[in-house]
Amino acid sequence: MDVEIDHYNVLGLPSGEEGAKLSDQEITKGYRSKARELHPDKRPDDPHANANFVKLQTSYEVLKDEKARKLFDDLLRVKREKLVRQGQHDSKRRKMMSDLEERERSAFAVDPTARAREEEERISRQLKAEIARIRAMRTNKTAAGTTPFKQETTRGDKESTDCGSNGLDKEKVLKVSWEKIGGDYTAKMLKEIFEEFGDVEDVVIKSSKKKGSALVVMASKDSAVAATGNMLGNISNPLLVLPLQPAASPVVFSYEKKNESDGPKLGNLVGAGYQAFEDSVLDKLKKAAEKQK
Repeated sequence: MDVEIDHYNVLGLPSGEEGAKLSDQEITKGYRSKARELHPDKRPDDPHANANFVKLQTSYEVLKDEKARKLFDDLLRVKREKLVRQGQHDSKRRKMMSDLEERERSAFAVDPTARAREEEERISRQLKAEIARIRAMRTNKTAAGTTPFKQETTRGDKESTDCGSNGLDKEKVLKVSWEKIGGDYTAKMLKEIFEEFGDVEDVVIKSSKKKGSALVVMASKDSAVAATGNMLGNISNPLLVLPLQPAASPVVFSYEKKNESDGPKLGNLVGAGYQAFEDSVLDKLKKAAEKQK
């Protein structure tokens, strides 16, 4: 049973309160050490080698997932408290605790033992659900051709996977970016901005410390085309809107600035020219925003 496994012990790490204080780096170090020891290639004669290695991967992914690890630590805490209570119940204290609990039940109608049991069962259910979610994610990655040891993908691969795996029409997806110089944008704010052009199905934020970006999924291709090429958002921190995948007819982006004829002409953009165009337009929009301050 998954909830009965001590994932810290599987990775060769201390459990309990000491395990809860371990950093992500210490957990990763313990996992790599165990992975070298238990890898099936090093145990050709062990019929359980693959099962043990999968168990190791599952324990590592549980401890690396913030939500799953917190649930697991809570489960260990509840079990420790249960053992402490049981250890304290000698013959005399058992009678005293029984009388005390009876009075508490009569006064408050609350059974501490039942409450602890319910909490343990609730946390166990949540932990099982998190483990199932992590396994499903790993299965999807494996089906897509990735391995547990592949840690990084390119930015383009991520965007392609996000849209392609969900069966989305890429021509309805907009790539939005902005500089973090005048405040940031939330998914709710972006949805309200792009709803001026039509229904918005989803907004996914992908931000770094210096630059914000997002994928906005419009309900129709016409809405996506209508939103493309417009200067949107706060003038002090404008949004650059590009199609994730250009339509058959290239979109003409137009943004005119008074008293400024320098700089690249915004015309038909295709392929590898997107990044250079994006940097150029962002620079011009920043200058325009500074002039209007």
